[in-house]
Parts: sequence; structure tokens; C-alpha cells
Amino acid sequence: MFITPSFPAVCIAFSVMFFLSVSVYGQTEEDQSFYSIDNSDGSLRLTTRGASHFAGLALHCIGQEYPNKPGHVMNDSTDVLSPRALHPAFYGCFDWHSSVHGHWMLVWLLKRFPDLPEAAEIRKTIAANMTSENLQAEADYFARPGQKSFERMYGWAWLLQLALELHGWDDVEGKMWYQHIQPLTDTIVARYHDFLPRQTYPIRTGVHPNTAFGLSFAWDYASALGNDSLRILIENTGRRYFLKDHNCPATWEPGGSDFLSPCLVEADFMRRILPRDEFATWFHAFLPRLPENLREMAIVADRTDGQIVHLDGLNLSRGWCLQGIAPALSASDSMKAQLVETARKHIAGTVPHIASGDYAGEHWLASFAVYAIGQSAKP
Repeated sequence: MFITPSFPAVCIAFSVMFFLSVSVYGQTEEDQSFYSIDNSDGSLRLTTRGASHFAGLALHCIGQEYPNKPGHVMNDSTDVLSPRALHPAFYGCFDWHSSVHGHWMLVWLLKRFPDLPEAAEIRKTIAANMTSENLQAEADYFARPGQKSFERMYGWAWLLQLALELHGWDDVEGKMWYQHIQPLTDTIVARYHDFLPRQTYPIRTGVHPNTAFGLSFAWDYASALGNDSLRILIENTGRRYFLKDHNCPATWEPGGSDFLSPCLVEADFMRRILPRDEFATWFHAFLPRLPENLREMAIVADRTDGQIVHLDGLNLSRGWCLQGIAPALSASDSMKAQLVETARKHIAGTVPHIASGDYAGEHWLASFAVYAIGQSAKP
């Protein structure tokens, strides 16, 4: 006779399974202290030690100007300038977008861990970079000739995520930084309005230009701030691009330098804009099953290679996408538990490698880890 297990038994079984998966993927006791596991639902919670660890990585890089990879178009010899001269706020962390999401992460941590040992240094560093003058210069940069596609839309999306994190924060300095960033935020929002009607086809890559990723964070910003014109633009654009998609070629993934899953990031965007029932129907046509190559973590063979180490980011972004998709499915959906288990395995298996000792990954991966763990903790 088949006996249906009780809910507590399922929770216990899931917790045991998750702990086993953590052990299998090399998580040490020290690594586990970066986060805790809520045994009631298996979700991850960043600990003070973890927050301090990740904050240290960002503080190390956001004031480090070199090495640097600028996405800068030089129109003449007067445009041959240093990264800091071009980007007085976001000159560190190897590239503009990594500096932006490094600042986002520090704000995120400061809001949730105000007594962090690094709190004073975080405030001092952000205050030095995010002055009114520096952020106005960042906004003015977008008006330079040849910069129409600068950071489109990956850096744009992270900038809006930073603005969203600052919005509504009951903190004197936070309110000031939010005011300072407003000209740049307005510039980026205007870029979305200008660009999306002219982009005929979505970009379905696993790296920076991915359209679905660029739309996801912009949707979060527009929804939270009540920017209806941007929200409607993103919804209409998303439906135009993706609503008829089905049978995503997930078995082609991953690409050798992916830090996003083209299939999962699209689904994570669509769960934002579609009503629950409509999304479930769309999702099961789009991804009828979760293939083995998405269930298993991507192998990172060389963390000193700036492209190969992208795959650590892929494992983390897969985790946050799967954790975003799962709650949009009904409790009876047969894929729901598999998505959650796969998500947590990817995150837990990658956290030990964030501080690899090589700048190729350390200048950006902490932000991905914090975002992924933060998504896990959401109800």
C-alpha cells in the first residue's frame, strides 16, 4: 500500500537531500558559515560572516582602477583617457558594469547588516564614488558620440538595480546617494524607451547583451517605483519577443563563456510579466523538462581565465532563475521541487569558489552570489 508522506516528512527529506548535495559539491564547514539553511523550506540565508566575506571582495575592487577593460569608443585623440577620468564613480572592478553591481551589493549588505565590521569603510567608499558631480559625469558620458550602445542592456539593468536598492531606504546617506544617482537613472530609463522600440529581434546570448536579462531588472525597477510607462513598454516588448517561443534548445547549453542561461533567464523574465496561469502554460511549452545539462553544474576548468570563470556566474544565475521560476508554478506542478533542488545545488556548489584568489572572478562574482542567496531567501 502506498502511504502519502506528511509535509514535515517531506521537509526533513528535502533538507537531508540538500545537505547531501552540499557535501557532494565540496562545501566545507567554513564555507557553510557564509550562509545558513532554513530547515522549514531549505532556503539559504546570508550570515554576517558571509556578508563580511563578500563585502571585502567588493571593497577590494571598486577602488582598483587597473587592470581595466573599458567599453569606450574613442572619437579622436582627446578621448584617450584613463578609466577614472571617463568614469569617476564606476572606474574600478575591471569594467563599468562590475563596478556598478559591486556598489549595488555593498548597499544591499549595508541595508541588511548595518553593524557589519566593514560598514564604516563601505559608507566611506560609496560616499567618495557616488558624489553628485561624479554621477552627473557618468550621466553625461552617455551623451558622448559613439556611446549609444555602451553597456546596453546589462550595465543599464544593474544601474537600475542599484537605484532600486537605494529607493525608499530610510538612511540619511542612502537618501543622498539616491538623489545623486537620479540623473544617471533618468538617462538609463530614457535609453530603454529609445532602444526597445527599435530592437526588432531579441538577443539570446549567454553573456552581457542578453535581452531577457536586461528586461528583467528594468521590470523590477519599474514595478517597484510605479514607473508605468517603462513597465508597460517592457511587458509589451517581452510579449512581442518571447510569447510564441517553445521548446527552448536547452540541450545546447552551456556555451563556453556563458554566465547566463539563455533559456532560464528568458523564463525568469516571463514569470515576471505573465499572469500565473498564463506563465505555467507558456513555461511548460517553452521548457517541457529540465534536461540533465541544466540540472548538473557547469564545470569551471580554469578560474584564472576571464571567460572560463564566467561559468561560476552561470551556476549562480541558474540558481536565481530557477528560484524565481519555481514560486510561479503551482504546488502540484511536477517540476517545482526539481527546480528548487537544482537551484540550491548550483548556489551551494559555487559559493566556495567565489574567492578564488584570482581577479578574473573576484571582481564580480560576489555580487552574483549575494543576489542568488538573496533570491533564495525571498518568500
